[in-house]
Amino acid sequence: MMKPIEINSDAVSVKQLYTNCLAEATYFLHSNGEAAVIDPLRDVDEYLKMAAETQSQIKYIFETHFHADFVSGHVELARRTGAKIIYGPGAETGFDAHIGQDGEKFVLGEVTLELLHTPGHTPESSTYLLKNAQGAPMAIFTGDTLFLGDVGRPDLTVRSDLSMEQLAGMLFDSLRNKIMQLPDEVVVYPGHGAGSSCGKNMSKETVDTLGAQKATNYALRADMTKEEFIKEVTTGIAPPPQYFPKNALLNKSGYANLAEVEDKSLKALSVAEFKSYALKPNTLILDVRSAAEFAQGHIENSVFIGLDGQFAMWVGALIEDLAQPILLIAPKGREKEAVTRMARVGYEGVIGYLEGGLENWIKNKEALASIRSISATQFSEEMAEGIILDVRKEGEFAKQHIPQAQHHALDFIQDWKSKLDKAQPYFVHCAGGYRSMIATSILKREGYSHLTDIQGGFKAISETSIPLTDAVCPSTL
Repeated sequence: MMKPIEINSDAVSVKQLYTNCLAEATYFLHSNGEAAVIDPLRDVDEYLKMAAETQSQIKYIFETHFHADFVSGHVELARRTGAKIIYGPGAETGFDAHIGQDGEKFVLGEVTLELLHTPGHTPESSTYLLKNAQGAPMAIFTGDTLFLGDVGRPDLTVRSDLSMEQLAGMLFDSLRNKIMQLPDEVVVYPGHGAGSSCGKNMSKETVDTLGAQKATNYALRADMTKEEFIKEVTTGIAPPPQYFPKNALLNKSGYANLAEVEDKSLKALSVAEFKSYALKPNTLILDVRSAAEFAQGHIENSVFIGLDGQFAMWVGALIEDLAQPILLIAPKGREKEAVTRMARVGYEGVIGYLEGGLENWIKNKEALASIRSISATQFSEEMAEGIILDVRKEGEFAKQHIPQAQHHALDFIQDWKSKLDKAQPYFVHCAGGYRSMIATSILKREGYSHLTDIQGGFKAISETSIPLTDAVCPSTL
């Protein structure tokens, strides 16, 4: 769900809508009957609703850059409102858009938005500076140029003629010459927060002042040289999720209407129909219920990625084909939510969902599989009987872990899932129990049969007497 944070002045209202599933922030502004949307999500009904509530006409759709981590709603919103899509200099699109110039101003009611070309994350990346009626700076919408506590990674451009070091150098100049020249009281509205793969060290906060960021953000240090900056922002970057370049291309070229995707995907399938589709090659059964429900009982060979987590990002990271045929097992009434959230990251291959959910499967006396899931306390008594598999991210593992654990991040499970020993028993844990169940479901589908999930993950483990270490333990593969 998008969570609004409202900030109002006499001349303009700004609403930040933050989507935890994607760790993504989008913005709705209105002033004197005119509205603008910045970096919209693919499902645009919320913006249309806000326009109606504020009696505003959406005039502009501002894109800070070609997004890689989600499919923007720019094309759909323009189609439904007639609003202009605005990109920064150098952007090339497969649809009608206004390619703005550095310093170009866009009047919105009583206020103005000025395009500041801030290349670095991508070549066309731009920041939009909101000015009041008197021309004084109020806020900046920075996209992936500047986050709270971090800056955008410089390795995601779809152009091949620029290295990440070159882009990092551009980003250094953009920050120093455009953003850091603004007054300290200017409000910073970033494109993402903690959990996004678009940066390394983002804050959990989603709004701050530029002055506070100058004081706390490593990338804005006044004494930092360009060489130091380039080294800092290009060091320790994990490979981007595999869906990033695919989403970037969709955002450049355009995509199908969401309503069409939902119409073909939201098909209620009988048990017989579901079983028939499941037999077809390359079809994936995706169970989006809770980890506990999945452990207790699920359809054989299904994969778990729960809706109550960073669902869209993990779908994108782990399902390699955007057109993958998918059968859904969803909580009753949440089937559309699952389809919509998958479409936000470009996945449009849902065939349908099991009508009546797993209860219907059980009523028809169909077989269920299960996964052994135990408490951290029970794990402490059994841990010597198997291999401990830690599927958290590299940084989490390096901070603290069980000394004898093998570390293989869930993010890259497609690379290592076939390299473990299927004859060995594994205890699988993450930070809280969500990612470990995803990993366990994938390993089980791969043919591993001696798997135990640790409930509550590392948080629960740290509350037991199990010894922990801060020293980095290298992978054994």
